[in-house]
Amino acid sequence: MMATAKKTNTHVDAVIVGSGAAGALVAAKLALKGKKVVILESGRSVLPPDMISSDIHARSLHWGGADAELQLTSPAIRTNFSTGAQTGGTAAHHYAAWFRLHEEDFHMKSSFGQGNDWPISYADLRPYYDRIQEEVGIAGDEKAEVWRPAGTPYTMPGLPMFPAAQMLKRGFDKMGLRTAPLPVAINTQDKKGRPACLYDGWCDAGCPTGALANPQTVYLREAFAHGAALLNNARVTRVLTTPNGKRATGVEYVDAKGVQHVQNADLVVLAALTQTPRIMFNSVTSAHPQGLSNRNGMVGKYILVHPTLNVYGLFAEETDAYQGTSIGLMVSQDDYEKDPKKGYLASYQWLLAPAAKPNGLNGFAGSRPDIYGAALDPWMKRAAKHFTHIQMVGEMIARPENRIELSGDKDEFGLPLSKLTMAFTDNERALYTHASTVGKSIVSAASATEVWASPLVNQHFMGGTIMGKDPTTSVADSYGITHEVPNVMIAGNTLFPTSAGVNPTFTTHAITLRAVEHVLAHWPA
Repeated sequence: MMATAKKTNTHVDAVIVGSGAAGALVAAKLALKGKKVVILESGRSVLPPDMISSDIHARSLHWGGADAELQLTSPAIRTNFSTGAQTGGTAAHHYAAWFRLHEEDFHMKSSFGQGNDWPISYADLRPYYDRIQEEVGIAGDEKAEVWRPAGTPYTMPGLPMFPAAQMLKRGFDKMGLRTAPLPVAINTQDKKGRPACLYDGWCDAGCPTGALANPQTVYLREAFAHGAALLNNARVTRVLTTPNGKRATGVEYVDAKGVQHVQNADLVVLAALTQTPRIMFNSVTSAHPQGLSNRNGMVGKYILVHPTLNVYGLFAEETDAYQGTSIGLMVSQDDYEKDPKKGYLASYQWLLAPAAKPNGLNGFAGSRPDIYGAALDPWMKRAAKHFTHIQMVGEMIARPENRIELSGDKDEFGLPLSKLTMAFTDNERALYTHASTVGKSIVSAASATEVWASPLVNQHFMGGTIMGKDPTTSVADSYGITHEVPNVMIAGNTLFPTSAGVNPTFTTHAITLRAVEHVLAHWPA
């Protein structure tokens, strides 16, 4: 489908590309201050009434948008790396594990000689963590969570301990490892017009009840209340700039009918996660011959994921593994400290007892691909009552060779797709070997009758348009403002210079709140 003749829309104060965690927060704060805001979302409309507690619906939230060429091994494969193209983006189905980065996470390069440093410290970000925590609501136990950096107390009591968590905690206790309720942006009590969690494990389906803080239930709702508009099925193709390239004038996008539009705005916000580098690459002009704000060639470099493994167990007792939340009920960060003497350089944490369904991301069927045919049915019946697991979330060292480039393949509008090159190194494999051994020991100590581990896999996407103090080695400053075009703001995970060893969404909100308040204080950009 080729785009038809171009239409120019009414000028707005800000156009935001992407309706996920970062885009929704920017929209809410700008609209609150009276700015006229339009959000362009490449995917379909999915609001709370559209969400259904089913695995089929959950799967539909994970994929969509433009394909990408993924170079993990040779040969390259074509896949979809968007991980969610709909209202709310990837955060529509995120699991709401909201951790603060540790102080050491901000100084990877200066402390250990590898990766990158953040241009800010924990002290810079702490006030924004505290404010987001109050606005959204986080359940946890800051006293039990002894590794937690300094901050205000959580706003709700921690998650309950269902049987699976109690059994796994036995293993951690026997190994001398401390545990605490996992901090989550999920209501453990009715709060701010949202109900308490049912603990039926359907976070992956977008939380149809609204207990989980995704964009639909918090910041998009606030943005709409203050007049922000959301256009679905609006795929942004490029950022438009003045002839000298010093300012952005808006964006170009194609709607569901193939009609090409221009949305002019004073501020352009790129919050499109994996699509942000692609949009910048495709915004070629004589002033930006390598793409928008890419004179230094840094756009697309340092993409990051979290190395991950699951350690599974079957128990003699019934685990009631269906109860709880998709991310788990407890956490242990006793081995989080970075120390090259361990044989790897990385932080990591354990998440205990994620709610498990027969299928899906945490499904027990997928944990044993070696069991099939006639053997699968009796094993599934046993696992349905006796299965649980722990998950390791680990750190990846930032490397420039892990990157996004433009592919030789093009989309239906004739624009190059993304090509992603990603590889784990010996460092991540050493982390996996260590964590796999420790994890099996923990689950065995919890009295599991059978224990097995997953391969090294990954989750979460970060990097590609990293923030930094030096304009020659980063794409944006600490507020997400691109070094070359001062009225283009990047928001979201792509700004992360390092991955740390914790889930990213809380930090995404904190850096975005800090950034949008800076933009408002210096308006017009």
